[in-house]
Amino acid sequence: MTAPLQGIRIVDLSAVFSGPMAATLLCDQGAEVIKVESPEGDTTRHIGPAKGDLSASFIAANRGKRNLALDLKAPAALEVLHALLARADVLIENFRPGVMQRLGLADADLAQRYPTLIRLSITGFGADGPRAQDKAYDAVIQAIGGVAASQRDPLNGAPVILASTVCDKVTALTAAQAVTAALFARSRDGRGRRVEVSMLDATLSFQWVDAMYNHVWVDEPPPALPEFGVNQRAWPTADGHVATMVPQPAEFAGMCAALGRPDIALDPRFASLPARYRHGRELRALLEPLMAQFDNATLEARFRQHGAALGRVNERHEVLDDPQVRHNQALVEVANGDGDRVRVARSAARFDGQAQAPRQGGARLGEHSLEVLRELGYDEPRIQALLASGVVRLPR
Repeated sequence: MTAPLQGIRIVDLSAVFSGPMAATLLCDQGAEVIKVESPEGDTTRHIGPAKGDLSASFIAANRGKRNLALDLKAPAALEVLHALLARADVLIENFRPGVMQRLGLADADLAQRYPTLIRLSITGFGADGPRAQDKAYDAVIQAIGGVAASQRDPLNGAPVILASTVCDKVTALTAAQAVTAALFARSRDGRGRRVEVSMLDATLSFQWVDAMYNHVWVDEPPPALPEFGVNQRAWPTADGHVATMVPQPAEFAGMCAALGRPDIALDPRFASLPARYRHGRELRALLEPLMAQFDNATLEARFRQHGAALGRVNERHEVLDDPQVRHNQALVEVANGDGDRVRVARSAARFDGQAQAPRQGGARLGEHSLEVLRELGYDEPRIQALLASGVVRLPR
């Protein structure tokens, strides 16, 4: 099957997670991506266990791309970049506002020079405003966007920063979807577009459907409910932990039956979903000792029998061998570096039943510099001059 984005060429100037992960998702779906990286290397090369300049995080966020190490501050590097853009469909960058202009890559100039180019700009806070020039990393956006306030320590109520770059990841997903929308629009009118996605905006959109439901109404709001998920924690069991959600009446009744207490479903305090939110502490106090009587496997079997959702809490290493994860072939092994194999999570979408698996792992810094330059028509004397001046770097 032809990959859905086969034939699309992307130049990826981005670093860390938000931009690179967006480009990687598009790469998994068939796009050809050239990552243009500074000679110092992406910060992500130093996150997680590493072999040489290939870290686990870099591989996961940049798999499948070719790599060109280029010092964009040099005029000769801009010539190389423009040669790439002349044949590209998409440009991705996540610099702070103003950096592209200082590099001589103002959007108005790019739009005029490459009228069919999709230009994706990812920022922390937006193109302007009081925080536009502030540095933005995931924990900062979690704090400002309400994510930390939505996750409270059950003992002292303190806000919690999630141990995951959730804001970067949701920004990447938002950005990748926006790029495909822009490509679809271009297929109808032939025009390139500037696409702007801020981490803050993507996070707020992500938060609003549940974590911010008490802030939806503007005029005459209904009575507030306890915040979503305030009592939604893992349940201790006889041999570990499980998690469950039972929003439907039949599911709640099924859970109570599975725990041997069908009478709980008849209690007026728990007769509806809003009522269960209001009396969440009382409900948890009733259910916690019931959950603790059973081991995980027994709970899974009983909940399944009664039509209620439940899953055991897998430790990180247990995720690899979860039966459904293995059945879905959600984790794949690809070649990486000098004969290494690495394990990555493939893109979730299937097209006509076919999964879109990555073609290779991560590239070393400057691994494809010579290959890309030759494709662009650079002869050996020009290539050697770029190398000698430090404008282009090869792997060390």
